[in-house]
Amino acid sequence: MQTLDLVLLRSFVVVAEKRSMTVAAQHLHVSQGAVSQQIKRLEDVLGGALFLRDRRGIRLAPLGERLFTKAQQMLTLNQQIWADVKGSTLQGRVRLGVPYDLAGAWIAPILKAFVEANAQVELSLKCGSSLELKTEVDKGALDLAIIEEAAAGANGECLMIDRLVWVGASGGAAFLNTPLAVSLVAETCAFREPVIAALEGQDRQWKMVFDNGNLETTRAMVGSDLAVSAWLKSAVPPGLEILSTEANLPDLPPFAISLVRSKGTASAAAVELVRHIHEHLDQS
Repeated sequence: MQTLDLVLLRSFVVVAEKRSMTVAAQHLHVSQGAVSQQIKRLEDVLGGALFLRDRRGIRLAPLGERLFTKAQQMLTLNQQIWADVKGSTLQGRVRLGVPYDLAGAWIAPILKAFVEANAQVELSLKCGSSLELKTEVDKGALDLAIIEEAAAGANGECLMIDRLVWVGASGGAAFLNTPLAVSLVAETCAFREPVIAALEGQDRQWKMVFDNGNLETTRAMVGSDLAVSAWLKSAVPPGLEILSTEANLPDLPPFAISLVRSKGTASAAAVELVRHIHEHLDQS
């Protein structure tokens, strides 16, 4: 009986979703060469090319288009069978740190799925700046932390790459003011240095306001058109809008959303939470 390797199928699905071998490798936590080899092995098994490559990147070939939905279904079914047969007997506690701006809609579906599947695990959540959370992990006060760091110098376990964008009030005009009022959640915000560097590189007059460690204050000030802010594109909250190029604000660098783990042997509950995080992001 002929069978398909689920590891190869998972690599194929992630590459198809991300449209990049490099980004897929980051999500799968393997080298780009390993992903390329896995795709080549699957193509050899199926007898044809799964992707077409051009100057814009990669896209699904006809064979890949036929395989994609079925591969997703097989991976989902595998997860369902595993959960039904094995069940969840995990116990213990997991201490997770999340930046202020990711603690809402971005992380909520992941934590909801984890808690529902592992009712005996006590999950505690701490919010802070990325710098503060990484320090807590290094001290052993947190088991895991999701942090934001410039993609060019990222040291954590990359979960995804996202655009750092300027945001303002819907229909607002704060971006026209001189000096430009900028609100970031905290003085230790990971976005602070690249935002300042970008503004100074444009010779734009600016002033920093409302960096008091309170996300709701920053959101309220920006939503009231008293300032602009920088946010990851995937986490821009309702009521704020991404400013277009017509705002004439400088480009901001891409950021990595990364995972950092405490030293030592991770608990089974922490390992399972990491699996849930990867699974959700791979499917999103």
